[in-house]
Amino acid sequence: MKRTLFLIGVLTLILTSNIFGQLSLPYESNRQEIMQVVGDAKISIVYHRPNIKGRAGKIYGCKAESEIQKGNNTGPCLVPNGQVWRAGANNNTTIEFSTDVTINGQALSAGKYGFFAIPQDNEWTLIFSKANDQWGAFSYKQDQDVLRVKAVPTTLATPRETLAYEFDNVAANNATVTLSWETKAVGFTVNVGDINARVVNYIRDAIKNRKADDVRPLNQGAGFVFNNKMKANYEEALGWLDESIKVKETVGNLSAKARLLAEMGKKADAIAAGEKAIQLGKSSNPPANTTGLESEVQKWKGSK
Repeated sequence: MKRTLFLIGVLTLILTSNIFGQLSLPYESNRQEIMQVVGDAKISIVYHRPNIKGRAGKIYGCKAESEIQKGNNTGPCLVPNGQVWRAGANNNTTIEFSTDVTINGQALSAGKYGFFAIPQDNEWTLIFSKANDQWGAFSYKQDQDVLRVKAVPTTLATPRETLAYEFDNVAANNATVTLSWETKAVGFTVNVGDINARVVNYIRDAIKNRKADDVRPLNQGAGFVFNNKMKANYEEALGWLDESIKVKETVGNLSAKARLLAEMGKKADAIAAGEKAIQLGKSSNPPANTTGLESEVQKWKGSK
């Protein structure tokens, strides 16, 4: 009786799931989401991870009978040369960029793309497609391609059991995305462009929308320009510091103004602002540490 009631309960659960929403069951090739921030941009990849499962030597290398897979793979290898591959398992792999990028030097607009690959022994074709919600690559159409790039595969010293995407060589405005599985690895470079120019626009928006007594965007913006040696924006940054000083003179904004003026070659003005900051710091309770600024002011005086 208890067993019967249990089975009825399970069937009820399944039927209810079908009525009120699709039943979500686990896949053998597990889903993974990975994300990497590069500069001010976000790169997100969603894919499913197949395993070799004893098929070593039977993943790559055979020749496809057709460019598009027609059904379950019955050939001598799982990922044939010359055939469009979902670059993972189950649903096609997707990759999303929060800003415009270049892929191996070729432009690609911000957005979410289906990611496919056509392997060959010595060169792969990597595809970024408008179609980002397919099951596999069975309905792939080339006219949905937004970008194709070439990439040279490498051989892994140690076979990788589970397919993986990784972000390598992550720098200020670029990174390498690498797909690896079994004995093959293939990658492409993503460059997110002129980060500094975009950040200055963010700063301008923050300054425009700040409260009258909130000087943080002014000070932070000037600091960003100064630290990144953005000479074309020095005058604008100086204006931000002057706005901050109008609200309230502090050791911080006066020191920042002095250093920016010195960087601009305006040594006399830099010395005046620096000495004012030092005087304010010494008269504070408790006194501020102005030793570093005092040393800089002395250098400016010696190089006038």
